[in-house]
Amino acid sequence: MKRKTALFFVALAFGLAWAIRGHFGHEYGAAWAGAIAGLAVVAAARRRDWASRLTVLATLAGIGWGVGGMMSYGIVVGYGRGVEFGNVFYGLSMLGVVGALYGFIGGGLFGLGLESTDEQKPEWASLLAEMIAGGLLAWWVIIAQFGWKMTPPRSELWAACLGASVALAWFLQRNGYTNALRVAGYAALGAGFGFGFGNFLQTVGTVSGFDFNWWNVMEFSLGSFGGLGMAYGVLTREWSQSVAPSRTANWMAFFFLLLGLPLINVFQAMKVEKFLQAAERLGIENGSAFANLQINITYLVTALFFAVALLVHTRYSSRPDKLNASYSPIIFFLYVLFYLAFSHIIESVFVRGQAFQLNQVLYWLVLIVLFLLWFSNRREKSHPFVVTSPESGVRWVFLIGLALSILAMCTLISITIHKGLPGYHERF
Repeated sequence: MKRKTALFFVALAFGLAWAIRGHFGHEYGAAWAGAIAGLAVVAAARRRDWASRLTVLATLAGIGWGVGGMMSYGIVVGYGRGVEFGNVFYGLSMLGVVGALYGFIGGGLFGLGLESTDEQKPEWASLLAEMIAGGLLAWWVIIAQFGWKMTPPRSELWAACLGASVALAWFLQRNGYTNALRVAGYAALGAGFGFGFGNFLQTVGTVSGFDFNWWNVMEFSLGSFGGLGMAYGVLTREWSQSVAPSRTANWMAFFFLLLGLPLINVFQAMKVEKFLQAAERLGIENGSAFANLQINITYLVTALFFAVALLVHTRYSSRPDKLNASYSPIIFFLYVLFYLAFSHIIESVFVRGQAFQLNQVLYWLVLIVLFLLWFSNRREKSHPFVVTSPESGVRWVFLIGLALSILAMCTLISITIHKGLPGYHERF
């Protein structure tokens, strides 16, 4: 893929994944979406050394983006639905902080996996200990001692994610992982802006009166801008030859991605009560039988996708000539399709009398566009990596200032087009 096509491909893929993530929520739903972002970058980059470690790199991306799933931001979204500039701008900018924390840890761990070489291998245990310690210390100082709360009375674990991000940044800086630090920075910038801007889009859409899942638009905005930032950070630098693939690590990551992570989401999302409510809404008399059928179908679908993925992994993962042309794209599209099918089962959309919602139709359209992008560029041999000039501190200040300025303009527009939307909150 050409660089611009690759950037669009990753942005679209992660936007779709994060929109679907809304059906799951919390850490493990975010991890599933984050893994898709990692798969998309590797598939678009078409580097054989990265494709040989596909499952490991996707796992790192999933874990990184999943960490942010512990943060609460529902009330912060409500601040953006108000009518007073200070409260609304606070809401949009604090969503920017939450999105940036998602992106920094997700992009940082993924970038660290890409920058690992045979000569320089990260001390993963040390990094994990530092991030946990940083998270605990930051929460204790910011929340327990100073009481600087973002979203009272909800959880303030954003402070723990902030501490973990600082620890990760220090680890990357002092160990010379400058490319990974750069990926973390651009992923944070993209996801942060995307979250705040997405809240503005949600508000505008709600005011329009058009019947649509505007929360999904906000999620898509976070994912697409976050994916764009992460992909830009990767595709605009040269990278050394990646560390030699470990067969054991690849298999462990494969089982985590294709079996462990989906099953955890199944256990969390497949609640009998949810299907009983759906049965009542659809006029199904035997709600218990319906719930059991839906749960059994989910396990069957999980087993089917895992079996297909196992076949692909066994057949292609050890063949260098098939890594870019077959292995990476098949695993990527299979994983997205699995994620999409799972979201439909949760919402009972395959049941007679239950119509697809417009946002669910758009999921399939986006997936089709992704396939067409890949198919039309499947034989593209050009190198997508184009090195840009080094960033300075001034450039980062400008980019962050630009993002905040746009959010300020969005705030001015938002407070003039309505007189307060349902669910709005005031922080000050």
